[in-house]
Amino acid sequence: MQLDQFLKIEFINANLLAKTKVEVLNELVNTLIHGGCNLNPSLIVGILQQRENLGSTGIGDGVAIPHGKTSTINDLIIAFGCSMEGIDYDSSDGKPVHLFFLLLAPENSAGHHLKVLAKISKMLKIDNFRKMLLNAKSQDDLYKIIIDQDKICIS
Repeated sequence: MQLDQFLKIEFINANLLAKTKVEVLNELVNTLIHGGCNLNPSLIVGILQQRENLGSTGIGDGVAIPHGKTSTINDLIIAFGCSMEGIDYDSSDGKPVHLFFLLLAPENSAGHHLKVLAKISKMLKIDNFRKMLLNAKSQDDLYKIIIDQDKICIS
């Protein structure tokens, strides 16, 4: 499975303005909505917040992968956002988060959801990939960097 099945260029926010965890979740969900997804923002943000209450999805190295499941979608959806300033996200290393991959999965997609989550986690462990994302100048650049890295990391 390749990420371009689930991540569209319209689902990328190259300049997140959020200052808090809740704001970034709202902003990423709104990015999906503006990209053409038919979502109830308060429902989706609530699902994401419930997941965050179990433990932060800030995995360290300036990265967070908020995720959740909902019965309101039929296929996996991925959004990406970049915050130049960084956001306090209760990360495991205590550092601000700059790179966000948001995953939404249908209720019945446990295996599929976990494979994509693992793939993104693996990609984000590559220091140069994170640096390229942070140095990207546009939505187009970010999309190309992500899709090119995905092709290299095909598992």
